[in-house]
Amino acid sequence: MQFKRTKNMDLSKHRTQALLVLVAVTAAGIVAWRWPVLFGSHADTTHIVVSGNIEAHESVLSVTQVQAPIVYLPFDEGAYVRRGTVLARVDDRLYRQQTEIDRTNLQVATAQISANESTLAAARNNVVSDQFDLSEKQLDLGRAENLVKGNAIARQTRDLAFTAERQSAATLAHDKALVEVASNNIALARANQAAADAKLKLDEVMLSYTVLRAPFDGVIAVREAELGQLAGSGVAIFTLDELDHVWLRAYVNEPDIGKVRLNEAVTVTTDTYPGKTYHGRISFISPQAEFTPKTVETHAERVTLVYRVRIDIDNPTHELLPGMPADASIALLAPGK
Repeated sequence: MQFKRTKNMDLSKHRTQALLVLVAVTAAGIVAWRWPVLFGSHADTTHIVVSGNIEAHESVLSVTQVQAPIVYLPFDEGAYVRRGTVLARVDDRLYRQQTEIDRTNLQVATAQISANESTLAAARNNVVSDQFDLSEKQLDLGRAENLVKGNAIARQTRDLAFTAERQSAATLAHDKALVEVASNNIALARANQAAADAKLKLDEVMLSYTVLRAPFDGVIAVREAELGQLAGSGVAIFTLDELDHVWLRAYVNEPDIGKVRLNEAVTVTTDTYPGKTYHGRISFISPQAEFTPKTVETHAERVTLVYRVRIDIDNPTHELLPGMPADASIALLAPGK
């Protein structure tokens, strides 16, 4: 009985060992099969495969400088909009009324310039007339002086001529002062016109802020507001993604960075569309090394230092979306080339 038990135990032990060997062989086969995908193939020295996530320009849009309820909101999430498309409007009645008030003020300031210019012209004409009158009075006074010396006229007549000459000179001085006043009034009216024009332009800018337009061609990713909601600075209305041109942020190991070049063509693939490739190019290589980000999974064996690269990708069909994982195959160049 003891011999039989020992024999059974040996048989069970051999079976266990055989099972462990089978598991180890299977695991080794799986690792060998998946090694190029998980850690990169060291046999291929002509290419490296890097992984990352698709990114795109994303803007959170809101109205600025104004505060009013939203009265027009025609688009929903997923809509493709062209640059300049009106995405939203807020109640602009107050801003339009202020614009009309200041437009009227500008018209008044312009009319005031015209009125002051007419006053200046009249004052200058008076000065010309006064100068002729003064010249005549001066001649009369001169004749009276000569006549009074010959006792041809009474001194009173000479005195009246002198008084008339002084009055004419005073009138001329007065009208010259009016010319200066009219000139100053024109300068003031023009300053008022400039101020009114600047205020009107400011009102027009404020009025333009009541309309929210798309800053670029893109897809509305998030609609964050509803009709009637009070809009203002910092209140998000839409999140707009620019999907025509996206990029892949990836990291290249330090030993390979010298074999990568700007504007180099890159082939990009995703798990979302198996078998389909996208064409990109390296548009940026970071000049500074950094430690491997904890969230980055690279196909090559992880090393301490990596360089961030950006791979621009044309995306006319909008298949590549922000956050989508993607792989890029980069041809390595010989050092020095």
